[in-house]
Amino acid sequence: MDLKKIFPFSYKVTDDPKTLVIAIAIYVIVSIVLGVLLGIVGSIKILGLITGIVGAVVWIYSIVGIVLSILEFLNAKK
Repeated sequence: MDLKKIFPFSYKVTDDPKTLVIAIAIYVIVSIVLGVLLGIVGSIKILGLITGIVGAVVWIYSIVGIVLSILEFLNAKK
C-alpha cells in the first residue's frame, strides 16, 4: 500500500517549516469543517451512527496525516 497516495499533503513537507505548518493546517481545517458538517447531519437520529463512524475515521486520518507530516519534516532535516 502506497501511503503517498492516501496522504498526499504529508509527503510534500520539506525541511522548510512553512510546509509543515501548511500540511498540519490543512488536516486541522478539514477535520474542523467535516466535524461541523457531521455534527449538523448527526442530529438526525437515523444518520447519527453513520456520522459518528465517519467522524472517527476522519479524526484518525487527520492524526495519522499530522504524524506523517512531522516525521517527513524530521526526515528532511537530516
